[in-house]
Amino acid sequence: MENPIGLHLHIYRTAPGEVESSYVAPGHFEGYPGILHGGIVAAIIDDICCHTQIGSDPQNPRFMFSAKIEVKYRRNVPTGKMLKITAKSIKSSGRTAEAWAGIFDAESNELLAEGKTILVDVPEGTVDNKKLDELGWKVYPE
Repeated sequence: MENPIGLHLHIYRTAPGEVESSYVAPGHFEGYPGILHGGIVAAIIDDICCHTQIGSDPQNPRFMFSAKIEVKYRRNVPTGKMLKITAKSIKSSGRTAEAWAGIFDAESNELLAEGKTILVDVPEGTVDNKKLDELGWKVYPE
């Protein structure tokens, strides 16, 4: 949240392993006029998929990197228009997990883009769970 050029997604837990966000993409993330750059679409999917694991245990959040991401661009994702972004944990086993995310037009609920990720645990000692607020990492409770 402190990154001045970051996405600034406010991500809320809606159920165990499920999160969502509302977002209006600013014009400076355009690839073409009025259309969100595909790399930013992928970054949103990447970010929210990882958060399906962070919020799964509030006492011991699980931080993960994306090892693989597959994005399907179904329609142009607009800038300047309210989007609904959801993600669900598919499975978790050992040091890996899988998640799915979708970006929807908030008004019509049309699926604009979706993606699946394979996630791996961040190496131990990389993130200090006691300094989460300083790091700006948060998944808001239901």
